[in-house]
Amino acid sequence: MKKQYHYFVVFSIYFHVLLFTYAAVSKLLDFENFQIQLAQSPLLSAFAGFISYSVIFIEFIIAVILCIPRIRLLGLYSSLFLMMGFSIYIYLILNFSDFVPCSCGGILEKLGWHEHLIFNLICVLILLLSIFIIEKSKENRLKRTLLFTLLTIVLSTITIYSLFLQSEFIIKKENNFTRRMIINPIDEKQSITLKNNSYYFAGHHQSEIYLGNREYPLQLLKITPDFLASENLIIRLDDYKTQYKSLRLQIKYPNFYVYDGRVPIILRGDLKKLFAKTISLDKAYFSQITIVEYPNFAIRTLNSKNRELVLGNLNINDSKEPYLYPNILQKQVDGFFDCDGILLFDESTKKLIYLYYYRNQFIVMDKFMDVLHQFNTIDTYRTAQIKTQKLSTGFHKMSAPPTKVNRNAFAFKNLLFVHSNLIGKHESRQEWKNSSVIDVYKTNEKRYIGSFYIPKKENFSVSDFMVTDHYLYVIMNHHLIKYQLTKSITKYFVSGEAENLSLE
Repeated sequence: MKKQYHYFVVFSIYFHVLLFTYAAVSKLLDFENFQIQLAQSPLLSAFAGFISYSVIFIEFIIAVILCIPRIRLLGLYSSLFLMMGFSIYIYLILNFSDFVPCSCGGILEKLGWHEHLIFNLICVLILLLSIFIIEKSKENRLKRTLLFTLLTIVLSTITIYSLFLQSEFIIKKENNFTRRMIINPIDEKQSITLKNNSYYFAGHHQSEIYLGNREYPLQLLKITPDFLASENLIIRLDDYKTQYKSLRLQIKYPNFYVYDGRVPIILRGDLKKLFAKTISLDKAYFSQITIVEYPNFAIRTLNSKNRELVLGNLNINDSKEPYLYPNILQKQVDGFFDCDGILLFDESTKKLIYLYYYRNQFIVMDKFMDVLHQFNTIDTYRTAQIKTQKLSTGFHKMSAPPTKVNRNAFAFKNLLFVHSNLIGKHESRQEWKNSSVIDVYKTNEKRYIGSFYIPKKENFSVSDFMVTDHYLYVIMNHHLIKYQLTKSITKYFVSGEAENLSLE
């Protein structure tokens, strides 16, 4: 029996020497991929840089210690600590994580997470038996062995769980620009080829979507839900004398709006009649506009007093000029370029959102433009990285290429979908090159939900996108693509105007 025990211990020792050596070498040979996978881990992504080096170093050290007879017992305890830590990590992924990613590959690349957990627990059991066999040969060591093994297991559990809690806090509250990828968030369903690359989303009604066209501004393309048919609608205006400069369309069913902030003019019509009547002319210039509740519009315009961007409320039935809110947009450099961004309206929650292009911030307002929240995106650009030069006319121009942080966004049911322009820490450059990335945030609380990639079509990235109850619609150059949203996304949808913080 003693020989059998001896052989069992020898087997255990050299099995773990082989296991840790092979695991460490495998990670080194594919270190970039290992670091990226660790960065996308839902539990430890905030510490991916530190942990990626530490795990390899520890595995090599333990393998060496196990080969030295005098300190072999220390090697077994260290192995127990590491394997228990791996087991706790997998257990947390399976039971407490918002996301269950694919298996990370490596030495057990053909095993899923449940099989990984079983394998690790078998290793833990083998290590425990080996420790007790060695300690049994010494007198009065049972209590000490029980205490040491228990302390090792408890310490390993506390270490992993503490890292998990701290990582979750950093990812959700104080992100160090480590993206956490949502697993299987979208599923491509259908796509059609558009006639040109000038289309943009004008709106939707139920499952029908409407596209405007920058090249042909009075054409509205209506796409059926099955993507099998489309109808080209021609809009007529009551005013053809005005010299339009940049006509755009917005749909708010059953009406449509035609506007040009450089004239300025706003027209409104019924989608069934396709005839637009002027409802506002020469009242307020604007660079962006969104329909809140007729006759109220939220606009972004230029403050004539200081030449800075400002948000305002335009009531077309009111004879007064738009009411401006000069304190909403916060000047950092010049008040113009540094405050540039996109103005959105979440129809389901009646919230206005303003996302800055050149800094990591978005502002959430109610429909009366009272600021509710100011949240940050996960990148680190708190200050706009731009250089400007003031002209004698009072206007500014950029004197150096800027760093654009956010490209586009869409707000829907208390979520903000942001098309980011920056690569995150530990992300694959090849993946980034071949995809567009969308970061998802809550708009009723400080929380980053996660991110997902949208693969490019013919090397074209996302030019515009729109979210509905069940689908994500994307335009890439002349391609229109419909993706099914999975529960990984839709479970976070919240309707209604009331703040709801109890869902999470």
